[in-house]
Amino acid sequence: MAPHANDADGTATGIAVESRQTSPSTSFAVNAPNVTYSENAVNARYTYRTTDVSMIDGKYQAKPKETVYDFETNTKVGKTGLMLVGLGGNNGSTVTAGILANRRKLEWETREGPRAANYYGSVVMSSTVKLGTDINTGKDCNIPLHDLLPMVHPNDLVIGGWDISGLNLAAAMDRAQVLEPTLKSFVRKEMAGMTPLPSIYYPDFIAANQGDRADNVLSGSKASMEHVEHLRKDIREFKQANGLEKVIVLWTANTERYADLIPGVNDTSKNLLQAITDGHEEVAPSTLFAVACILENAPFINGSPQNTFVPGCIQLAEEHNAFIGGDDFKSGQTKMKSALVDFMINAGIKLTSISSYNHLGNNDGKNLSSQKQFRSKEISKSTVVDDMVAANTVLYKEGEHPDHTVVIKYMPAVGDNKRALDEYYAEVCAPLISILPH
Repeated sequence: MAPHANDADGTATGIAVESRQTSPSTSFAVNAPNVTYSENAVNARYTYRTTDVSMIDGKYQAKPKETVYDFETNTKVGKTGLMLVGLGGNNGSTVTAGILANRRKLEWETREGPRAANYYGSVVMSSTVKLGTDINTGKDCNIPLHDLLPMVHPNDLVIGGWDISGLNLAAAMDRAQVLEPTLKSFVRKEMAGMTPLPSIYYPDFIAANQGDRADNVLSGSKASMEHVEHLRKDIREFKQANGLEKVIVLWTANTERYADLIPGVNDTSKNLLQAITDGHEEVAPSTLFAVACILENAPFINGSPQNTFVPGCIQLAEEHNAFIGGDDFKSGQTKMKSALVDFMINAGIKLTSISSYNHLGNNDGKNLSSQKQFRSKEISKSTVVDDMVAANTVLYKEGEHPDHTVVIKYMPAVGDNKRALDEYYAEVCAPLISILPH
């Protein structure tokens, strides 16, 4: 059994890790003329091949196209910090406890028997990719995704961030009601030493029922350059205090309502910055975080289904050569729907309707019980099938689309135990109708 966090032999380092526990080196080398290795970098020249298509005299004309890219990958993985927006929420407190448990190789008892910390469910840490074919056996050679390139190990991340709730992470972990009691007891001391930084709080963008949590907020209820500079200062100070080379910011806070796209306000980078300066009420908190990260050269990842990246934000990122990405984690029902719809349409099955039902009792469900915030989630869950439908002109005429409805209900009694059900109606060898529930 791994040591208790309160034991003298335990590790109670708070948000930081004192020394690197894993090596970032890869487990293979490429022997090819277009790949070269140096002490600090891997340089690769890659030819991307695609096809340009044009319509000439009523007939498609396909022309091969090649674009050459030069990639340079640093082989030295610097000390990296991860700042979570929503550090004290269900996602933030759970992922932090999970990293602490993995870092210390914790084991704990459950009703089903002993469990050990792992990174199952992580695409980076627990999936493999085909490297090639073994020349001696003819068998596929698969390696962990994290071995493809030098990358930071989650155990080496320094965790910090913001939250509108001032609870320390031990109390936040209890409030979330996700983790086993024994595991919570093992990480409680470290979690209790972590308190989120004050965050920005614009009440109009999240449900009114979140107001009782908002006790750790910066003054002001709409966008301002003071807020941008405060967030940039938080990032710089976190980076300096922990001796970091890189800081990544991840939005894992509440789903916001969609921001209106208004010409002259958020359509260009110049207009967006002016709108922030003027305190325009259609600048969302997530967009403000993104702008602060762009200006601070910190990658920003959005994990919620709102329209954080308005056109002006995207343009600003392009001007600063900054990384932004993400429009929802899509790790549950939406991901399953993506896989099933892709399979059925590619199999020539014509979906005619999709009904998605969910009920949950955590704070995500509470926030989504507000119509404006639910609408953001509804759009995310509904539009996931659009590209697949548009790609099959045999099954669907232009403008034709399956009926699609999404229902999310807040039921406090079920807590974090979400329930989801999808039902699919499809035409197979019309006029037969198939019903495919899961």
